[in-house]
Amino acid sequence: MNTENIIATRPHKVIYRDGSRCIKAFDQEFSKADILNEALNQARIELAGLTIPKLLGVTEVDGKWAIISEFIEGKTLAQLMDENPEKKDEYLAYLVDLQLKMHAATCPMLNKLKDKMHGKISASKLDATTRYDLHIQLESMPKHNKICHGDFNPSNIIITADGTPYILDWSHATQGNASADAARTYLLFCLNGDKDGAKKYLELFCQKSDTALQYVQKWMPIVAASQLVKSNESEREFLLSWVNVVDYQ
Repeated sequence: MNTENIIATRPHKVIYRDGSRCIKAFDQEFSKADILNEALNQARIELAGLTIPKLLGVTEVDGKWAIISEFIEGKTLAQLMDENPEKKDEYLAYLVDLQLKMHAATCPMLNKLKDKMHGKISASKLDATTRYDLHIQLESMPKHNKICHGDFNPSNIIITADGTPYILDWSHATQGNASADAARTYLLFCLNGDKDGAKKYLELFCQKSDTALQYVQKWMPIVAASQLVKSNESEREFLLSWVNVVDYQ
């Protein structure tokens, strides 16, 4: 197995290309259970009929757990946006269309989004009163069973030479409310410093899905609180500003 061709480095993981295979190797920050769950998510999403890299195996590489997938040749939607800034609105519309296609699918074996969010809120280190309010607000939100990616952003979309889009990275996948997934995508744009892109994305999502902006915004404090668990110090102030708009009864 060739691990010399590094194609990406992320916090606590390295991604290699080995011919037609993509190898994602994790360090000790990731538990064996988390890695196996990501592989299981990917296998289940394959069964849902979405266009994603095929899971090829789970193994150890130099003492580290690794997920082996089909390597997809192409450019990320983020790269295309950088290379063709005049087409950004077109790419944002494409991103939303792809996300809505994903939301139209179901995968009954995925973990529940609400369960994951409750766990993240509990682990957020927010004060007890804020955590209580967030738990109550989360529980009051409608329960759906749509596929939610959890990290749906332009860097996780690969477009091949023939125009086929592949959705990458299913580690955060759950089944639940599509507007929660949209709220997270909005926050990811903001955290990446693209507030204009975030605004346009959210307007397009609400327009194309016929969803009230206020409804997606109700998910923002919940999603921001869940993001606090893995945020760095530079992101924390922004996320806390969203957590603090919880509606108090």
